[in-house]
Amino acid sequence: MATIHLNDGDKAFIEEQVKAGHYEDADAVLHAGLRLLRSQQAKLAELRAMIDKADRQIENGEYVSFSSTDDLTDYIVKKALARK
Repeated sequence: MATIHLNDGDKAFIEEQVKAGHYEDADAVLHAGLRLLRSQQAKLAELRAMIDKADRQIENGEYVSFSSTDDLTDYIVKKALARK
């Protein structure tokens, strides 16, 4: 098993979480932290994939330009009505 070194602030935070009854023990606090980190990394990977797709679409000319906010509004309304 890996050895984990925590600073005093981290130790105090873990103890507070357990003492407040949010977690059963220090292991549960660390597992919750790891789950959150995994979730954030998955969301970042999904965001990166969306950005990459948008970049490819722009490179391929797959975008719409608007000369005014009214034109943009009209476009959005037409798209919304077409979805119904």
